[in-house]
Amino acid sequence: MAPSSAAPPLTRPPHHGGRRSPALSPDLPMMAALGHSSPDMAGGAQAGPEPARVVEALELLLGPPSNGDNAAEPGPETALCPETLRRNAAALEERLSGAAGWAALRELRAAVLSRAPALAAGVASTEPGWAAACGLLALLLCLKERLAALAASPSATPAAPGAPPPPGADTLSVGQERAVRRAVRAAVGLGLLPHLPSELGPGPGPGPGLGPPPSTRGIRLFAVVAALVELARLPALGAPLLARHLRLLLFGLCGLGHGPAALCQGISEAERAQCREALRDILDRVYQPLAVQELLVLQGQPKQRSLGARAAPAWLRRLCGHLLSERLLRPGGVQAVVRGILEGTDGGASAEAAALDWRKCDAVGKILAACPQQCLSLEDYYRQVCPQILDLLHIQDKVAARQFQRVATTTLLTMAREQPQLAEKHLLQPLLAPLRRCSEAAELALEDLTAGAVLVPEAELGSCVEDVLKVYVVGNDSSSLLLGSLQSVLGVVFSLYSFAKQNVSYLRSPCQDILLWFLEKAEREQSLAVLKGLARLSSHVPTLHPQCQLRVGSEGGAAIVLEEATSDEDEALYQKISLEQCHVESLVELLSHCQKSGLAGDFFIHCLKELTQVAAEDEAAPNPAVQPAGSLLELEQSQARQGRKLLVLQLVAALCEGVSDTVFTDIVQVQEFLAAVLHRACAHPAQGPGAAAEAQTLAMAMGLVAAVLGGAVQLKSSDFAVLKRLVPLLEELSRTYPDPLTQELASDLRIAICTHGACSPGTVGSAADSVLGRKPGMAELLVSAYDPQPPSRAAALRHLASLVTQRDPEALRLQEKLLQVFLENVQHEDAFVYLSAIQGIALLSSEYPERILPVLLAQYERPAQGTEDAMAAVTRMKLGEVLMRVTRALGDMVFQHREPLIRAFLRGARDPDSALRASSLSNLGELCQHLGFQLGSIIQEVTCCVTAIARTDPEAEVRRAAVHVVVVLLRGLSEKVTEVLQDVLRDLYRLLKHVVTAERDAATVLHAQLALEELDTAVRRVLFPPQTLEKKIVVLP
Repeated sequence: MAPSSAAPPLTRPPHHGGRRSPALSPDLPMMAALGHSSPDMAGGAQAGPEPARVVEALELLLGPPSNGDNAAEPGPETALCPETLRRNAAALEERLSGAAGWAALRELRAAVLSRAPALAAGVASTEPGWAAACGLLALLLCLKERLAALAASPSATPAAPGAPPPPGADTLSVGQERAVRRAVRAAVGLGLLPHLPSELGPGPGPGPGLGPPPSTRGIRLFAVVAALVELARLPALGAPLLARHLRLLLFGLCGLGHGPAALCQGISEAERAQCREALRDILDRVYQPLAVQELLVLQGQPKQRSLGARAAPAWLRRLCGHLLSERLLRPGGVQAVVRGILEGTDGGASAEAAALDWRKCDAVGKILAACPQQCLSLEDYYRQVCPQILDLLHIQDKVAARQFQRVATTTLLTMAREQPQLAEKHLLQPLLAPLRRCSEAAELALEDLTAGAVLVPEAELGSCVEDVLKVYVVGNDSSSLLLGSLQSVLGVVFSLYSFAKQNVSYLRSPCQDILLWFLEKAEREQSLAVLKGLARLSSHVPTLHPQCQLRVGSEGGAAIVLEEATSDEDEALYQKISLEQCHVESLVELLSHCQKSGLAGDFFIHCLKELTQVAAEDEAAPNPAVQPAGSLLELEQSQARQGRKLLVLQLVAALCEGVSDTVFTDIVQVQEFLAAVLHRACAHPAQGPGAAAEAQTLAMAMGLVAAVLGGAVQLKSSDFAVLKRLVPLLEELSRTYPDPLTQELASDLRIAICTHGACSPGTVGSAADSVLGRKPGMAELLVSAYDPQPPSRAAALRHLASLVTQRDPEALRLQEKLLQVFLENVQHEDAFVYLSAIQGIALLSSEYPERILPVLLAQYERPAQGTEDAMAAVTRMKLGEVLMRVTRALGDMVFQHREPLIRAFLRGARDPDSALRASSLSNLGELCQHLGFQLGSIIQEVTCCVTAIARTDPEAEVRRAAVHVVVVLLRGLSEKVTEVLQDVLRDLYRLLKHVVTAERDAATVLHAQLALEELDTAVRRVLFPPQTLEKKIVVLP
């Protein structure tokens, strides 16, 4: 075989004035002498030895495997004693020199050793360990060249269609891989480990007789490291080497390239520079978290050293810190460093256990927040690292995500505390960018955008909201920088929260958590200012841009798009009003979670004060309708005041309805609320169209004072000192308010406050009972059932109805009296009152139908004397509603009262009032349904009445109701119509035909056509029954 012209010697190459060989590898220049070989030197793909022959030589040199061959840490094998090593080396030389089939390997090995004088000298050395290490490295380099040549050769025959691809020519079998791993371990243990300086050696020292002479330590170490670095270039050999022995290789490269001169005797400066370059190349090529772990070990972690080992020297610690900083500043370096630290170095801790170790995550975060010394500037470091820190929030693995989220949050918060300006520029602004992009404060280039253009995609918006939740809420650091940055986007978050409430979206919960966190952590004044901004009462909080619109996303989120213009002004106004109403409802729901902190009560009080102020400004300002000569500016100001007043009224009404009675958490809040209401009542007594609402608000406030004085709260002397601030307002109210009852209650409350509750008139106790919900007696309820205030009257009626349901003994005894009270209240004009009375009568009748139904039927047939005809008709219609509720409640028991009910409705169908006639017919149709259309002999009367009304009644709605009864009968009877209505079916058919041809009301004609269709379908079923095929099996006796 011709000698290779391209394979440099394995030992240290000769110096040429510091110049490098032109054939240097771009990856590892210092190892060019080992890696540059031609196909001739490698033996070519056909002429060289087979990999199996090289593996056989390795096994011959090592001898049979021992039990410790699979250990993770390298070291001299117990079976490789000096005599065994000499005997195995002699056997290998004998096999190479004379055995058939070994000539190609002998020539390749000789070529490799000719390029590596240090290894050649080692093979001939009298030291068995060093000779075996050099022999193993020479054979491994032979194997590397053969595998590289096979990989570069043309591929074999392609696989058949459907068959798996054949393995590559350079693929090793499982047994061969095991032998290679054993050879690499032995080479490292016999060649590298004994030559490492004592302060660098992390493993067990060499065995007896295996130690190298001190004068040759540096030269031998360089030869072994050079060979191992070259082996690492080939994946088949580099995988077992770097997976198990990366730490020792890094130890050797660090010592040769950066160690003191005493550790590198015989090594030139050029060779040291090559070691430094090889070190960085190895670190760049391996899995970065693994590189970080190994560098941490080199730096000297106590748990990674044996008990007898000393700490790493200062130069090594500084070097490892510098290399770790380089890992950090690389693209993706932050994640690599975090993974390398959190995943551990021994693999014993699971990812879940590491996630629970929050102290370790916090320590990593603080490390990332510190700028390395070799970085050009602090801002440059933040520019490189901050985007990677934000990327840590987007890790998909659920278990690892908790670790990375904790690290990212700790890093961000630490940076925000130490460098607030840089943290806001490089962390907070990019984090909040999607929300700020569509904020009211943002400047949108509308000329470059089309209607419907997506400003913030669904995925980006959802990721932004989740990141804000992780950093702000989970991080839970209420510094002024974080609160201020979050306040700038709260308006957009609130719009998103309100939008998510109307739709099915996963964004509702995180948006609510973000808003509640800010309201809880911020100062009370700042929280109230934000609430005013969210309610559109101020401009403290930038809201969603008016040209932006939220749109439902396909993944359950939302996207922000440019609003599309609408030409329909009514539709635009409707959307605007609906959006404002939704915002108010969302704000009230948000405040319902803030009652314990007192924020909801403070905002409620602020709204009441705002309402009083707006009303005062409205009265002081000129009315443009009265003074039409006012300027356009005055008109706009007046419209703005009216809009603000309506908004405040809407807020107060929603808070009264949506926030519970626990809105006030202390006496001071109660006093402020009452002072606001009383001041408004004194300044603007209830009058005009809003008088009822004003009076109810005042009654609620005064009842709250009475409840506080009546024992709802355990009052102290200091509490009475706070309540005494209300005395002047109560005194003025008792003198100036137009309602006498309110005047009396205000005077009694003033007396109770001044006497610290020692003198408490009866009106105070009654008001307290109404607020506290204490159960009044039957006599009190009967009196309250005639209260002039509709809410009190309706509450009393519902309480009486509940007593009937509970079968209260006193209610059973006074059932006739209760019926009279309910009947009298049925005539009340307030819907809340008469509906409560209707409910009471229905419950009473369903409990005692035998006694109550006759009275109701008599009242329905004969209206109360002395009332006007219109009022009597309305009352009878209300009684008809009562009878229908009783019918539904009785169920099957209604058959006992069938004929009296039908007769009552038939009489009502002939009443002079058209509305009562239509109502009676409607009730008659529904009654037929409840009876299952089993009318008995009275069917003739029903059909005759309906037929006459449908033909002759002058009112269209009455005729329509009559025809509807026919439709209900035909539809309900279905196939039985020819049996039940046999005698009147012809008359009904003629009636319907007459209505279709002669009726002028379109709705009545439609009802008639539907009835004819029902009749046609029923008759066809009778005349033409469906044909079914049946098979009957009869068992004969």
